[in-house]
Amino acid sequence: MAAPLPPALRERVSAVHGAAALPELLRLYDEWAARYEEDVAALQYRAPALAASALAAAVRGPPGAARVLDVGCGTGLVARELQRHGFSWLDGVDGSAEMLCRARASRLYRELWRCILGSEPLPVPTGGLLCMTTRSNPSNLRYKAKLEATLERLENQGAWEKVLAQEEERWERATSEEESIQGTGYISGVVYLYRKCPVPPLPES
Repeated sequence: MAAPLPPALRERVSAVHGAAALPELLRLYDEWAARYEEDVAALQYRAPALAASALAAAVRGPPGAARVLDVGCGTGLVARELQRHGFSWLDGVDGSAEMLCRARASRLYRELWRCILGSEPLPVPTGGLLCMTTRSNPSNLRYKAKLEATLERLENQGAWEKVLAQEEERWERATSEEESIQGTGYISGVVYLYRKCPVPPLPES
């Protein structure tokens, strides 16, 4: 059995999971950035590895030729996993300025932008693959539903094409019994893969 999570780590994660408004959430992520990688290692956070594996399986052709947009890139954990699979053309966006500073210092991304999905247009040219992950635990269900509604709207508009939506049970260690899946000690999550659709040419006059 894994050692209990430190109380301070539980408090940081619970604060982020329970953030009621976007400004509060971004502030908490800014404050968490310095300890983020240490904490997610203790949480056995599997999202980066799962996302990279799913993307590697979905890409046709050499991974080094594929352009990937890492949405909510954080400190660059997904980029590290993607490089292990041979990806090298990596761009990232995140809403937290401090997380982006850490990602920029990693030198894993070609371009990084501060951007909030659903509130601002993505700062990328036409084409490429988009990779996202989110939790499915009780405290995140409202955000997950909002994210999926945004993705569905963009798909219906012809902006993005869904490649994959993969549910995973052992996403990371739960910080409370209420969040745990059937007493397993873990929470679940989802990996999303989307392809940005090309803009159709304007009809000739």
